[in-house]
Amino acid sequence: MDWPAYSPDLNPIEHVWDMLGRGMVARQPSPTCLPELRRALLDEWCDIPQDQTDNLILSMPRHYKACIASFGRHTPY
Repeated sequence: MDWPAYSPDLNPIEHVWDMLGRGMVARQPSPTCLPELRRALLDEWCDIPQDQTDNLILSMPRHYKACIASFGRHTPY
């Protein structure tokens, strides 16, 4: 499928993955084996505050409106 060059990613899970990734990068020491990585990912997942995910979900109508207003081009989100 062709994907338009300016097509925004409006999937909220991408923001959650970003939160998870930032937590993993900040983790010291970094996991050194698969079981440690699994535990670290689960810990970081559990550490994402519920209010952040709630705010993300509540912000989605604004994201959609901004995307529509910009005709699918760059938005501040």
